[in-house]
Amino acid sequence: MENGAVYNDTTEPEAKTSRRPPFGCTVRHLRGWRLPAKVLQAILSFVAVVCEEIVDDCSICGGLYFFEFISCSAFLLSLLILCVYCTDLYQSLGEDKVQKL
Repeated sequence: MENGAVYNDTTEPEAKTSRRPPFGCTVRHLRGWRLPAKVLQAILSFVAVVCEEIVDDCSICGGLYFFEFISCSAFLLSLLILCVYCTDLYQSLGEDKVQKL
């Protein structure tokens, strides 16, 4: 008896592994002008945070603190949007939940 005849009928062929981009990154969900706009938004909000941190002295700081809060929030939310739309998290959550978010 040959070993090849016994094992050929019972074994399954190996499934081909799909090639995935590194870290699951994709730009399928942010096409056209949307991806550069979101990247520019993240960069500009980060620049705003850095510019606010440069200020050493202020006489009435309420507006500066509000600007700090808004620019930091914009930076963090734009990074969150980029992470959701450009990784596998978009498929994991589902399109309807992402739209609600």
